[in-house]
Amino acid sequence: MNQPHIAFLGVGLMGAPMVENLLQAGFPMTLWNRTASKCEPFAARAEVASTAASAVADADVVITMLESGPAVDAVLVEQGVIDALRPDAVVIDMSSVPPSLAREHAARCAAAGAGYLDAPVSGGTVGAESATLSIMAGGEGAVLDRVRAVLESLGKVTHIGPAGSGQLAKLANQAIVGITIGAVSEALLLAARGGADPAAVREALMGGFAGSRILELHGQRMIDRRFEPGAPSRIQLKDMRMILDEARAEGLTLPLAQRTHDEYQALLANGQGEADHSGLLLALEHLNGVRMTAADLPPRAQANRE
Repeated sequence: MNQPHIAFLGVGLMGAPMVENLLQAGFPMTLWNRTASKCEPFAARAEVASTAASAVADADVVITMLESGPAVDAVLVEQGVIDALRPDAVVIDMSSVPPSLAREHAARCAAAGAGYLDAPVSGGTVGAESATLSIMAGGEGAVLDRVRAVLESLGKVTHIGPAGSGQLAKLANQAIVGITIGAVSEALLLAARGGADPAAVREALMGGFAGSRILELHGQRMIDRRFEPGAPSRIQLKDMRMILDEARAEGLTLPLAQRTHDEYQALLANGQGEADHSGLLLALEHLNGVRMTAADLPPRAQANRE
């Protein structure tokens, strides 16, 4: 059976490893990225288009992995991607955008005779590279069935519900991620300032009820002070804003999400928007005027590290 031709729009931190996995799975592909040089590593194995609209002209499946709702809207609507779709093509937006925008794009695709899924992901660059992303799909089940093999080349797919519900699941994910990063930052700094070795504290907590992927991965990042981005803090702040916007639209007050939003806002105000979102520790350190490093720790903690 012939593999569907995929147009992939957005070859960035997440998009590049996803493209690699789709190529490894044997899908013919056309790529487009605003910065064309990011497509060059794949030029021998995929077509590279000069415009987003030309990229989708012969595509059965169009995947977008872009930075924000406005970026997705600019590509799908302003740059003419929806107008250029083949009949019965399926658009899969794997970016993180407001649920209301996903519903609007679903309606536009339906009017053009195309299918649509909002299918944001969780798992970061590690999940993208290992094809273990958690994919949260909103849209019609029949449309999902048509492209399930494509998505399963990237990770595990869960059908959440109608259009927009995949984005709601992603907002729930990002609320848990952002708030938990804040909790891990506070816990490790508290332990370190009191004289405990934060590395030993993390190891002990991993075996108990507080254990989590955030504590495992991002807790280690904090201890090692490795803040190169897997997921930049500016993107986490964007997601926290969307969470609060959706909450207001539903008449909800989310105090923990609001506090976490404000902490990420402070991190960006300090010029650290490109730090990994585990770098929220940096905002906490700035607030307290201390660092969770050996030179700043009390004597007991330093002795524990030696």
